[in-house]
Amino acid sequence: MSEIETINVQRRDAVGKGAARAARRAGMIPGIVYGLDQAPVAIALGERELNRLRMRGAAFFSHLYRLAFDGQAMSVLARDVQVHPVTDRPMHVDFLRVDVNEAITVEVPVVFINEEACPGLREGGILNVVRHEVEVECRPDAIPEQIEIDLAQAQIGDSLHISSVKLPDGVKPTITDRDFTIATIAAPSVMPDVADGDAEPVEADEDGQKDD
Repeated sequence: MSEIETINVQRRDAVGKGAARAARRAGMIPGIVYGLDQAPVAIALGERELNRLRMRGAAFFSHLYRLAFDGQAMSVLARDVQVHPVTDRPMHVDFLRVDVNEAITVEVPVVFINEEACPGLREGGILNVVRHEVEVECRPDAIPEQIEIDLAQAQIGDSLHISSVKLPDGVKPTITDRDFTIATIAAPSVMPDVADGDAEPVEADEDGQKDD
């Protein structure tokens, strides 16, 4: 579990396309906070701050945040960032209110470690990632930053299952009816060519039998 980060935002009194464009011109990104059977709240978040958070990649959506505005704070998870199709500039962000005492489901990114020491990869095998994220159930304040898969002992042909992952206390996968695969070490699709001079062609004799 990582430290809960506080994000200072502003409440937006005006909503709609015109208000959203005005917020963007001022360097703010419009957003919404919803969930827990409460009325949605329109907010605005600094664009530079949002871009900093987005640099976390998939972990941005599995990190618990505390939004602070109008003298109050609420625990939230980022649920969606809408971006411009050409510039990739963020256009809108959605946050979900959560109760830290109630379990939720969230997708946690998978990270592979010790790839340089993996015997299967060093022998030419290929890491075939089946799941880039694993959906788990836990309290919002216990969400792991990532799920680490150690490749130090993985051989060609090995499958890495969820049972080989040590999850933190209170964190469990939502799929419980099978030991699902996260990744495999596949054999190379093309075998190395035989170097010139390493082997001689086998010729057939007059009876059509090949010489040994």
